[in-house]
Amino acid sequence: MVQFTSDDLKRTLEGLRRPLWLTRSGMRAEGLVRSLWPLLTVILLALGAAMMGLHEVLPLEAIWGFVGLTVAGAIWAFVYAARHWSWPSTADAMVRLDQSMPGRPLTALLDDQAIGGGDDASAAVWRAHKRRMAERVARAQAVPADLRVSSRDPYALRYVAVLAFGVSLVFGSVWRVGTVAEMASGNQGSALSAGPVWEGWAEPPRYTGKPTLYLNDLAEGPLELPVGTLITMRLYGEVGALTVTESVSGVAATADAEASPLMAFDFKVTQDGTMAIDGPGARSWDVTVRADQAPEIVILGLPEVAAMGEMRLPFAAKDDYGVEAGEARIMLDLASVDRSFGLTPDPDARPEVIVPLPMPISGDRAAFEENLIDDFSEHPWANLPVIVAMTALDAAEQQAQTAPMQMTLPGRRFFDPTAAAIIEMRRDILWSRSNARRAAQVLRAVSYVPEEAFRSETTALRLRKLIGRMETYARYGFDEENQNALAQDLWDLALDLEEGDLEDARERMKRAQERLNEAMKNGASDEEIAELMQELRRATDDFMQQLQREQAQRQDGQEQQQGQQQGESMQMTQDDLQRMMDRIQELMEEGRMAEAEQALRELQEMMENMQMAEGQQGQGGQQSPGEQAMEGLAETLRDQQGLSDQAFRDLQEQFNPNAQAGESQQNEGRNGGQGRGESHEGQQGEGEGQQDRQSGEQGGGGEQREGEGNEGQAESQEQNLAERQQQLRDELRRQEGRMPGRGTPEGDAARDALGRAGEAMDQAEQDLRNGDLAEAIDNQSQAMEALRDSMRSLGEALAQEERGQQPGQGQQQGDQRANNRDPLGRNQGSNGATGSDEQADLNDDAYGRARELLDEIRRRSGEAARPEAERDYLNRLLDRF
Repeated sequence: MVQFTSDDLKRTLEGLRRPLWLTRSGMRAEGLVRSLWPLLTVILLALGAAMMGLHEVLPLEAIWGFVGLTVAGAIWAFVYAARHWSWPSTADAMVRLDQSMPGRPLTALLDDQAIGGGDDASAAVWRAHKRRMAERVARAQAVPADLRVSSRDPYALRYVAVLAFGVSLVFGSVWRVGTVAEMASGNQGSALSAGPVWEGWAEPPRYTGKPTLYLNDLAEGPLELPVGTLITMRLYGEVGALTVTESVSGVAATADAEASPLMAFDFKVTQDGTMAIDGPGARSWDVTVRADQAPEIVILGLPEVAAMGEMRLPFAAKDDYGVEAGEARIMLDLASVDRSFGLTPDPDARPEVIVPLPMPISGDRAAFEENLIDDFSEHPWANLPVIVAMTALDAAEQQAQTAPMQMTLPGRRFFDPTAAAIIEMRRDILWSRSNARRAAQVLRAVSYVPEEAFRSETTALRLRKLIGRMETYARYGFDEENQNALAQDLWDLALDLEEGDLEDARERMKRAQERLNEAMKNGASDEEIAELMQELRRATDDFMQQLQREQAQRQDGQEQQQGQQQGESMQMTQDDLQRMMDRIQELMEEGRMAEAEQALRELQEMMENMQMAEGQQGQGGQQSPGEQAMEGLAETLRDQQGLSDQAFRDLQEQFNPNAQAGESQQNEGRNGGQGRGESHEGQQGEGEGQQDRQSGEQGGGGEQREGEGNEGQAESQEQNLAERQQQLRDELRRQEGRMPGRGTPEGDAARDALGRAGEAMDQAEQDLRNGDLAEAIDNQSQAMEALRDSMRSLGEALAQEERGQQPGQGQQQGDQRANNRDPLGRNQGSNGATGSDEQADLNDDAYGRARELLDEIRRRSGEAARPEAERDYLNRLLDRF
């Protein structure tokens, strides 16, 4: 068995020499900190007060009181240090080191076996115990010192002293400590027996980013300062012992023999010169001013104009310390304006346009490039010559201005002829209010044939009301507020004509094609053509989606869309359209505009003759609740359209008091001298109404019925319209209760749209009873738009349902048999023949179906938007049956 001898003990203790020495050093540091922290606190507080110069501003009594407290605190601190000071011995260090290890191994090694020394087994256990303790001692680490004195300093006075000393190092001066000894005589003035003292600071403007200089720390010699630097000097001691002279402020000193010498000086550096303090401890500097350069700004090129009229004007600016702000001033270049037509009179006085320039949000403003982005399409000077000047301003309020640049103020381009005419008259009215009469005359000429100038009767009515306002203003005069309101209404109307509120996706697509074609012909920019091409893509996508929904909703017997020019149908997919538009865009990017225009015309022709492939599912058999609801909404929409048209015709007759009732060239569906197809009472007939229609087609003549133009009948007609509107509202309530798709997002959207339509119908009914046809037409338009939204949402809900359904074999066979029958229930001839020798299945459903077909033919024959050839064909059908 291995014996643990005295030699092993010595080697073990020699291995503790380093950790034991480190532990003892830590204990000495603890003793110093715990005994001397009060004395260090008193010393730091006294030094901080002296370096800050409190003895120079406090009364003498307060200074001696502070000195007494400092001395008393120092004495107490010495006593505290003497009482708490202790010098640790090696034994103390060994005890602390032993306590830091488990089992007190050092004590165990130094102990001897008290009992059982003669027992070999007991002695062996004791030696094994010592070996384990020796192993622990060999792993001993120095015990770190505990320098915390928070228990002895609960108010953290030592931190207050450190903070005060740190502040005095930053804002005070070490040289002030020496002046404390000069106050021993008891007179504050004698503290300056060695001579007066002074202090000075040089504070550059904040925007320069330069630090403040303490002049006492600067040696004599050259000194470079930014212009505008504030010099502050304070003199202490005997009055008049020190004087300040300077030539950097540019202000001549005025001598006043009776005034006492100044002890404080504040002035700004504006020029090169000298700055000196004369007297004991004199010092002087040769000051060189660093000038603040004026900013620079320049316009980098002509403005870039987007298709919708947004302008992007690039510019660059720089300054030595950074540009603070800038603005662009736009002034009308009256000398360059073509003073013709509506621009002939002198313009109304308008202030110049001031637009703030964009500044970099982050980064350095010393040099940067930005773009002034704004849309001036609605400004009276849009598309007129102007002068643009940009101004930059720095922090020193120095300005720089670009050379005036002549340009045409960009504005939105209108491709629709009627919209362009309205915008031009709007410009004339904003140019001078005296143009109101001329603008009204021009717009009356533009809208003389409303069906050629407008796509809807509502838009024509809006323009007519605006023309009436112009004529009223021209007769009685109007102020600037009415001028701006009229200009805003004209702008909104032009936007509707150009791009908004078209009847369906097909019209939007055609309009996008027309705008793109006009842009290519007029030499528009690449950016404008690219934007219009993107708009055509969006409109075509909307049209294809809408057409797919309509094809899915078609019922048995509805006719397919026929080509109106060549009489042939085409099967196209959306991918084919996208490839064609990609080809058009590629040709435009290559500059081959003639080929691009030809490709665009081919696309227009193909879209006009296009026929979407129609599936066979859901065409036969009994209609589903969704299909019945869709058909009911379509019928309600047609009735509401007819009711709105009839109210518009009544309003036309009110604006044309010289015409007989119903006598209007485009009075489709009304009886009277030139109307046809529908009586004033809203009933469609095959007798007199048909004769009126034929006479209107042959020469526009017809005899006027007696008694249709009197006021009593007009009032009864308005009441009749209100009653029909009420009936239509009741029918909508019935359909709303049977609407499918409850609980789905599409179905809920359809119900919400029906709610909006019902509210608009209620308001239209009230307007009709009050005789306000114009407001009634507006509310009817809102009702029709809500009905269209409901139909779109319902179509999406039905499409979602159909995706999860697969028709059975029996259903498909029934669909095929239904497709082989004509609208009257007869089987078609063999080999594709359209005739049949079978007798019509004249049951109740067949008679109802025939009546529906006849009503549909009459409705289509009365739509003025249909081609003349189609309407002639429908009229011949009516004459035959």
